[in-house]
Order: sequence, then structure tokens, then C-alpha cells
Amino acid sequence: MVNFTLTTPCPSLHHGLTYIKAASSSNSNSNSNSILTPKPEKKNKGFAGVGVGLLAASMLLSSPLDANATRIEYYATVAEPPCDLQFAPSGLGYCDLDPGFGEQAPYSTLINIHYTARFADGIVFDSSYKRGRPLTMRIGVGKVIKGLDQGIFGGEGVPPMHVGGRRKLQIPPDLAYGPEPAGCFSGDCNIPANATLLYDINFVNIYSGNRK
Repeated sequence: MVNFTLTTPCPSLHHGLTYIKAASSSNSNSNSNSILTPKPEKKNKGFAGVGVGLLAASMLLSSPLDANATRIEYYATVAEPPCDLQFAPSGLGYCDLDPGFGEQAPYSTLINIHYTARFADGIVFDSSYKRGRPLTMRIGVGKVIKGLDQGIFGGEGVPPMHVGGRRKLQIPPDLAYGPEPAGCFSGDCNIPANATLLYDINFVNIYSGNRK
């Protein structure tokens, strides 16, 4: 059997996002929910998108054991369907592909989301799908870039997201990283200055490890 291997050489860069260390099932301690800030990685030059033909061929020729990996790669590189953006006074663009079915995130709560992040030209620079697990982040308290806080938690005319909801965000530079480049390492930066960022957000659930 011929096997195709898909690779997406975009860097795993978690801009403005914070990780939460997962608690052990048997030896958890007070540090299990501490926020971990990932180190920026050096930009991988020569980024190339996955060709439709190659992706289709891989999906046809992959064994059942490869199905999940193919699905992850697909969602890491293919955008959600387009929708008509509405714009808040802040300049944030948003539209809901699915309003969701559950509760909205309370202030300062840890939530789990899947996301794919792109530049305005459609190039992916980060995706939780590529890592195969959702991102845990604290919402509404400035732990992420302003556009994500407002786009998920709501405010300034933007309705809050609900569990199960899927939303597209267009984040202007003022709500992202502004006039300075971001994700820099050894003089090489992954996000240029004054970049508009596009996010596809899937609100998976409220993180079960939230403290009462």
C-alpha cells in the first residue's frame, strides 16, 4: 500500500495564548493549574499550503489508523465556510457559524477551545487542531489578545460565545499586536507589525478543573 504523509510546516506559535498545565489524576498539587507561557519558536520559512489533490489522495489511501491524523491536518489547513462579518465599534469583525447549545463562559473562567489562526492572506500560522488537542485559556481578564477576549467573552456590542458555538473573528492590529512584530526569536518574527489576524473558533467546553 502506498502511504502519503501530509506535513504542514507552519510553526506552532501560540500568540497571546496561555496554556494550563493538565492536572494529574493521582498526584495533583497546587501547581497543576499554573499558567504556562510557551517560548516563541523560530519562524519556519518556506511555508506552503497543502494541495487539494494531495490531500484527497492521502484521504483515499490512508489506512483507518491514519484517519484521525488526516482529519486533524485537514482542519488545521482548511478554513471554515465564509459568512458575513458584523463589526463592533472596536473594529472587531465577527460572525457565528453555529450559535452553540450550552452556557457562556463566566468572567475569568478557564475554557477549552479549538482554533485555527491565519493572516489576512489566508496563510495559517497556528492551529490547535494540528496539535490534536484543544487549548485551555482563561477568558475575559487580558490573558489573551484583546480581540480574542472580546470575540469569545463578548462586550462592546459583541455577543458572548456559548459552548458548542463556532465563530469567525477578524481581529484588527489594535486588538492584536499593534505596530510591533510578535513571535520573535533571534531577530526572526512570525507575525509582522500591524497584522490583521483571522481566527476560526470552536468553543469546546468549560474547563473541568476550574476552581470554585
